[in-house]
Amino acid sequence: MENIDKLLEMVGLMFEGAGLTLEIFFTTLVFTLPLGLLVALIRLSKFRPLSFLMEVYIWLMRGTPLMLQLLFIYYALPIVADIRLPDFSAAIIAFVLNYAAYFAEIFRGGIQSIERGQYEAAKTLGMTYVQTMRRIVLPQVIKRVLAPVSNETITLVKDTSLVYVLAMNDLLRTARTIVQREFDMTPFLVAAVFYLVMTLVLTKVFKKLEQHYAVYDE
Repeated sequence: MENIDKLLEMVGLMFEGAGLTLEIFFTTLVFTLPLGLLVALIRLSKFRPLSFLMEVYIWLMRGTPLMLQLLFIYYALPIVADIRLPDFSAAIIAFVLNYAAYFAEIFRGGIQSIERGQYEAAKTLGMTYVQTMRRIVLPQVIKRVLAPVSNETITLVKDTSLVYVLAMNDLLRTARTIVQREFDMTPFLVAAVFYLVMTLVLTKVFKKLEQHYAVYDE
């Protein structure tokens, strides 16, 4: 009975940690997807200075580790620019800036995969660039980028564990704390189950989306 009580207490603590993990995940996703699309569109623009700026941003974000970016925003910004952010805000900014660069490249590839003739056909119909993107290009892009977006989204779930460097009590840090206190490896197994369940749900969701958009190919 005592072991069951301990297990229930442990699972309860893990749920609290999972709550923070999911909060970071969903907040990041809400900001990252539109920002990634915006970056992709600017990257493809004919205004070279802005396009080049986005190239540098993407290169910087993809070329340095996410953990380093977390540490820079949380620890270095107060020294370099006298900007002090709460741990949650620092984590969100780092995750959004990092993943927006990856999503931008995914969206850019999707946009460039659309045949040039479709742009020309839209122009002959009197559509503006914005109308062409909204009505013709983006609906097709969404279908084409679902698989890579799914992969990045699942990676995001696992990358949330990096916030332990900011001493945030996410799922993994909670598990580690219990292991150090109880000298029992069970919390790591429970944490693994939590992550597997979250990634399974995401996999099912994206599979449903792919099936939904596949209907239009028939």
